[in-house]
Amino acid sequence: MKMRAMARTQESSLVTTSEAAGQLIPSTGDWQQTLRKHPLFYYFSMAYAIKFIVLIPYTLAAWGILAGNWTIAFVLATFGPFVAGIIMVNATEGRAGLSRIWHSFTRWRVGWRWLLFIFAGIPALVMLGVVILPGTLVGFHGLTGVILVSYPVNYVLIWFAGGGVDEEVGWRGFALPRMQLRYGPLWGTLFLGVVHCFWHLEEFLTPAQGGGPGTGWTPLFDLPIFLVFVLAVNIVLTWIFNHTKGSLFAVISAHTSVDTPVNALIPLFPAVGATSLVLGFSIGLGVPALLLILLTRGRLGYKSTQEQP
Repeated sequence: MKMRAMARTQESSLVTTSEAAGQLIPSTGDWQQTLRKHPLFYYFSMAYAIKFIVLIPYTLAAWGILAGNWTIAFVLATFGPFVAGIIMVNATEGRAGLSRIWHSFTRWRVGWRWLLFIFAGIPALVMLGVVILPGTLVGFHGLTGVILVSYPVNYVLIWFAGGGVDEEVGWRGFALPRMQLRYGPLWGTLFLGVVHCFWHLEEFLTPAQGGGPGTGWTPLFDLPIFLVFVLAVNIVLTWIFNHTKGSLFAVISAHTSVDTPVNALIPLFPAVGATSLVLGFSIGLGVPALLLILLTRGRLGYKSTQEQP
């Protein structure tokens, strides 16, 4: 009898302890409910936290505080939007959301006109913006056959880990549909563009944005120009996204077409510095972005009937 009483007492104690622990440790469902209440806030918070924390070794190395080559930290830091996007899609939409992202990622049949604009038109626009600046052609190295190899190689690398997949799965795959639904296509895009711009802020302390030892406050003076550039990019990407039925393949490729000339073509122009580069890109995409706003009356191809998360 005493043994049975002791067993019942222990069982009762375990149940009480288990219930108390359950109150202290939220279940997976509780975390998902929390994330669902403010999905954009938690998405942006995670994207920023991953970027700023992972980039710290690269930033410290740029200032000579940390020894070694920490380029890998820079590459991994760019995956902040991707990781945050996947986490939030899974939390808010579950398997259906992950399936939506995958189908959007593989939606490459968007029409030859869109592919032509993405792969040829965008690089032409950004380079035109650079070339028209005074002094750009001083010391121009000229085009060689090497470009036929270096451009595609750079493009593929950047597509997967340099502003393509690592960013767009989050910015356009998760955030943009919700921003458009909540604020409308134009304001949603502009808000997203501001957040996207300042996500790059720590880079201005490194050579990635013309910063580092000896540069003083110059890189931060370039920030307003960089903001204009990022807003223009976001407007063009929203327009492409809405016209290609939310194709992540299309916007990833378009983003890559903006970034690839920096590595593959700009080195041919030794007179182009960090400021003139961003200014040229801002002109090259800023003018088309303004035209898109005017011609679409701020709708940017958005339809209330298109697929929503």
